[in-house]
Amino acid sequence: MRCAPSTGAALVLCAATAGLLGAAAASRGEGRPGAPELRVPRAGPDAKYASWDEVNVIAHGLLQLGHGLREHVERTRDQVSDIYSRLQARDPACEDPLRRARHSPEGTPLESPDESPVDLASKGTESHLEPKEAQQKTELQQLERNDGSIRGAAWRAVHSLQTQLLAQNNRIEELSQKVAQQQQHLEKQNLKIQTLQSKLRGLAPLPLGPLVKKNTPKMARHIRPVPNSSDKPKLPQDCHQLFLGGERQSGLFQIQPQGSSPFLVNCKMTSEGGWTVIQRRLNGSVDFHQPWEAYKSGFGDPNGEFWLGLEKVHHITGDRGSRLAVQLLDWEGNAQSVQIPFHLGGEDTAYSLKLTGPVAGELGPATEDGLSLPFSTWDRDHDLRTDMNCAKNLSGGWWFSTCGHSNLNGKYFHSLPRQRHQRKQGIFWKTWRGRYYPLQATTMLIQPTEAATS
Repeated sequence: MRCAPSTGAALVLCAATAGLLGAAAASRGEGRPGAPELRVPRAGPDAKYASWDEVNVIAHGLLQLGHGLREHVERTRDQVSDIYSRLQARDPACEDPLRRARHSPEGTPLESPDESPVDLASKGTESHLEPKEAQQKTELQQLERNDGSIRGAAWRAVHSLQTQLLAQNNRIEELSQKVAQQQQHLEKQNLKIQTLQSKLRGLAPLPLGPLVKKNTPKMARHIRPVPNSSDKPKLPQDCHQLFLGGERQSGLFQIQPQGSSPFLVNCKMTSEGGWTVIQRRLNGSVDFHQPWEAYKSGFGDPNGEFWLGLEKVHHITGDRGSRLAVQLLDWEGNAQSVQIPFHLGGEDTAYSLKLTGPVAGELGPATEDGLSLPFSTWDRDHDLRTDMNCAKNLSGGWWFSTCGHSNLNGKYFHSLPRQRHQRKQGIFWKTWRGRYYPLQATTMLIQPTEAATS
């Protein structure tokens, strides 16, 4: 026989099984005790559509409910396993029926303890036993059959319970994933709404100028602000201002844009003025598959591979016109460059990049004209694809459009990979060497637009 638990152990198993089934039914009907109540703010009586906050609270509530149900299922499954452990400690011969079912041939039912090895052995020896011994043997066989029937029923009940718990856990996991996907989609939609609202505000500016002039006292109009030496930055705002001050040597310099603390930049001085280097790729020494905060503040070595940081670039460009120079190098030694007039928004727009004029160069832009492209990383998905995360599918962080135009922060390859799905994760500029050609080196530089006319 496989195990022979006592009648008390079988009753304990049945009682525990009934208790777990009752707990599962209670959690389905009344909710988990102590779980936070989901409260959804109600819109006003005149609201026609639900607000973003309402939708966000509902999505987070569904996600929290899914996690709670999954925790309950896992806790219940652990309790069932604990019962098996206790039974095995009481009788080491006991075996988990799920484990036996997995190792038994397909279609073979669980071995019923109705017929024990004593039954088989007694068939050949019953005729040789004395009448009294035969009667005792029969009583022993009857007791073992009864005990085996109880044990088999308990096994089948626990097996059925664990099967139901596993199925319920899988359903809850699917629900949690769907809620998380919907939450991510809502965040994308909210960002697009904010971008449209900012454009609308730009199209219809309020006529504050005449009002201010009309209501301002005459004496106040003639008052000029007193110059304050503390307001003047002690350091240049960018590399071009350093160039205008007489600097002609390229290298590392301290700058301090308006509204920012000083920081170190790599300046490249040319006949066109001073350029501030914001990105460089040349040997793969720095991992560019970084999260949002790293791309915001910057990373790498200014003397080697680095990313200056979105917040620093935003401070340098400000609201004035700027142009971006992109320099590319392939593995055959061929070089190309392009200059792009652009404007970079702040973090409230996910550092959206927008082309503001015609592109100078043979390459052409690697973005769709007229679009304002927000910056995306693997942990902040702001691209224009609703069915995938471009930063996860490719690599690095970039102003992704629909994943296929350009990515100068992709994975660095020292040689051309054979597999196409690997090449698409590399550094590429579609309008030059194509979508699946990983480039050898890139440099990105910025300069105020006024430098081109000075």
